[in-house]
Amino acid sequence: MELLAPAGNIEKLQYAYEYGADAAYIGLKRFSLRVKADNFYENEYEQIQELKTKYPQKRLHCALNISFHNKDIDHFLSEIDYFKAYPIDAFIVQDLGITRILQKHFPNTDLHLSTQASCINKEAVKMYRDIGFSRVVLGREASLAEVKEIKDAVPEMEIEVFAHGAMCIAYSGRCLMSAYMTGRSANGGFCSHSCRWDYKLLAKSGNLLLEEKARPGEYFPVFEGDDYTAILSSKDLCMVDHLDDLKEAGVDSLKIEGRMKSLYYVALTTRAYRKALDALEGKISPEEAKPFVDELYKAKHREFGTGFFYRREDADKTTMGESDSEYDMVATIGKLMANPEEVFAKSTEVANTFQKELETMHPDARKAKERDLADHPEKVPHPLVKKEGYRLFEYVPLNKVDAGTELEYVGPENIGIKDTESYFVDTENCLLQDWVSHGGSYYLYTNKPIEENWIVRVKDPEYVEGQIRRTGR
Repeated sequence: MELLAPAGNIEKLQYAYEYGADAAYIGLKRFSLRVKADNFYENEYEQIQELKTKYPQKRLHCALNISFHNKDIDHFLSEIDYFKAYPIDAFIVQDLGITRILQKHFPNTDLHLSTQASCINKEAVKMYRDIGFSRVVLGREASLAEVKEIKDAVPEMEIEVFAHGAMCIAYSGRCLMSAYMTGRSANGGFCSHSCRWDYKLLAKSGNLLLEEKARPGEYFPVFEGDDYTAILSSKDLCMVDHLDDLKEAGVDSLKIEGRMKSLYYVALTTRAYRKALDALEGKISPEEAKPFVDELYKAKHREFGTGFFYRREDADKTTMGESDSEYDMVATIGKLMANPEEVFAKSTEVANTFQKELETMHPDARKAKERDLADHPEKVPHPLVKKEGYRLFEYVPLNKVDAGTELEYVGPENIGIKDTESYFVDTENCLLQDWVSHGGSYYLYTNKPIEENWIVRVKDPEYVEGQIRRTGR
């Protein structure tokens, strides 16, 4: 089975490939149901071409799954040459109006039917086959038994199903709630995730109504609920323990939901399913796969369920709208510095220059400066000193971290290497840093066996196992 991972931007696309995806799916600005994801635009096709060269066996799918208005089609046609620059292997569409246009302008690119089309029966699959589709992403309401019936009836069609990620309370994700409540159309890519909000059940004039916590005085009719509750929030889907059943049903591709999710989520989830699939195929043992699968619970998620695959009742159970994790991703590891001698030399030079300037000051000025340094030791420059077994990497921070914090490194084949002996270095003055934060430019000096494109995470001290914090996430 193919493993298909989400990619909301270039970096996530690289990590999806690096952490085990056979294929990844992206969106293009204005034509994707996830317009709040970074998506792709301008000259990013050049970077994607480079990635496809680096990972020649990996496929790239492009979601064009909005409902097209006339103006959307006109806009797409006006930029057709731009889209041709992307090395796209398949388009994911739900609107049949765009089908003939794609077949005309992209004759060698596969057509995949989006889950938004709500295809859940064999006759519909036959029809889509006949008009040129090579794959159907079945509606999420299809059971495993129905998946098998469809594959048996139309074996030449590839069958893709969502195997992991957030589920929409609406039919195949075709939701009108967001448009009705906020004016942001989910079918146009602007979903406000109304189903995740907190609601209070009220009784007025004999009717039951929902009042959303942040919108007092606005009422929406409902027929069940109690106190403030995410009454419409579905459990997250997780089929990692049931891949044998999916394979038996004839599934060709397993899809992970989450183009708006973090790079950390993409990497850990992709890696977990990669290892589980490798175990299913006999490439590794289940015991070898288990630690990686367990990492699914270390990425932010809601309560897991199996959706519609086994019983309708499983899909009907709701859960809290928030997701939570015991870890925070704080950085990624960039390139290994092949020639760190220049960094050491500059670090020593800057520190020596500071000391010489201090020594040449007027005695009174020097005393004042020394008192200030005693009160603010962080102002004292500390040069980077060469240490045996240490290497220097580019460090790309996403969150603030203090020096001495226990870091944990995550790689495609690594569960987690702990590190309290590393050093942060400013790339401009090459001096040691007491802390780093997003937006700065730094090196990481470490003796741990890490590699480029690894993830750096830290424990969240406020996390309590078994509890979901009401953080709005």
